[in-house]
Amino acid sequence: MGIKAALPKYEIYFYNTVLCLALLWATSWIFEVSNTNVNRKTFQSNIKPGWHYFGRKMDTADFEWVMWFSTFRAHILFALSGHILFAKLCTMLAPQYRSLVFLVYGVLAVWTSMGWTYVTLMLSHCILLYSISLVKIRWLCFLTGLCTLASFKCEPCVSWQAGFVEGDFELRHILFYGGCGFTIMRCMSFALENCEKKDGNYNILELLKYNFYLPFFYFGPIMTFDQFYAQVNRCHFSRKEREMWNISLHGLMNLGIIIVVDVLFHFMYILTIPTDLKLLKHLSDWAIVGLAYMNLVYDWVKAAVMFGAISTVARLDYLDPPKPPKCITLLYVFSETHFDRGINDWLCKYVYNPLGGSHCNVVEELIATLCTYGVTILWLGPCKVVLIWALFNCFGLNFELWTAKFFSVEPFTSFETALSEAGSRRLRAVFNAFNYWCVVLFNLLALNSLDFVKMVAKRLLLKGFPVTTVMVLFVTYCLVQVIKERERRQALIDDPDPLPPPGKEKAE
Repeated sequence: MGIKAALPKYEIYFYNTVLCLALLWATSWIFEVSNTNVNRKTFQSNIKPGWHYFGRKMDTADFEWVMWFSTFRAHILFALSGHILFAKLCTMLAPQYRSLVFLVYGVLAVWTSMGWTYVTLMLSHCILLYSISLVKIRWLCFLTGLCTLASFKCEPCVSWQAGFVEGDFELRHILFYGGCGFTIMRCMSFALENCEKKDGNYNILELLKYNFYLPFFYFGPIMTFDQFYAQVNRCHFSRKEREMWNISLHGLMNLGIIIVVDVLFHFMYILTIPTDLKLLKHLSDWAIVGLAYMNLVYDWVKAAVMFGAISTVARLDYLDPPKPPKCITLLYVFSETHFDRGINDWLCKYVYNPLGGSHCNVVEELIATLCTYGVTILWLGPCKVVLIWALFNCFGLNFELWTAKFFSVEPFTSFETALSEAGSRRLRAVFNAFNYWCVVLFNLLALNSLDFVKMVAKRLLLKGFPVTTVMVLFVTYCLVQVIKERERRQALIDDPDPLPPPGKEKAE
């Protein structure tokens, strides 16, 4: 089946209608639960007074969201505004020193927020990995990088290094782990790129410029060193037509999404409800399924907004940062599932693609995915939930390849060939609907408790069978068809069909 296979318009309209009705139905259940349980005792720690003109309480269960857009909003805006101001002045007056200004401002900002001992700790790791990179042995650079990353994830090393941080403000814990983790990943990228450099070595100053670029320092996203180096050291700066307009529009869109999410948190407590297992047992199947779906969508929105805000600053600095993650609503295969495109690009460039080759060989793909998720486990921090999440996602990624191999032989190929393009698209969408919920359930492990994921699975497969199971899979089938239609239209834009040859003139 080609990606350009079309379905009748009335069929697409029907799928969209079903999706809208199902979403409204699930939302109404969650809204009702939020309304009737707002004063529940188990909600008191997370449901706090919200915007006074709404007269409603607000879900504050996500510390990261509250930190970014409420508690420490002024601090973050102040630091990023200073970066933008100094970067703009330097770009106008002395563009050749622009990257040095980034370095100086970044070091001073980190010093101010975390203390000179923390800066010294980061510098020591940079110097260590820079020294190893001079040997130009890839496996040694990788091993050293993984060992230093492990030192921030395992006791007693992490406690000893955490002692270098001064102050006791609330954000210290988050900044410590964010800055350390991203620093090691950036240093590994530098070391691996230095191994590929044929003539000489990169200067350690380039590593420090790369690592202490403030917008990316604490929270990412990660740009690989080769991309950052090429972009930050440009001498001529010019923008494409309407680029500033697009950057401004992107910033306003992020602001609008923040406001919308904050408003929704006053009416639907999608983060707090899953923490109350006793309440969940009394909810309808549609409420449970809706909660699972909305939790994943919210996590994507959070990642898109947080990285989007940082990316807006980077684009003002004439950089091309990683794009936001692909919306979870548009994902029905494991190969495209990620919540951080920067880390995803890093893993693909240095682990997954070098080991997986063409990604057609079953054994090579298995080795590549095992190693990729091994590094991911270390990056996220080894624990039971992360290990289970990695195991299921690794299996899902490989199972897709095994299934594709299995159905690429006779008699399956002949059966699909006998179908029309529209029929083949419908058949594949049926299998994709099952795969979609595997993606949802497996990735919920990283966002919610294991008990909540078990409850969602039981409602879908056991307690709700067959009515809820069939209805949810049908709605998911409609969603997959809407996604495929979107992909078809994009394919026609990217690669339009050739125009038919002009007809021959009729002989008079």
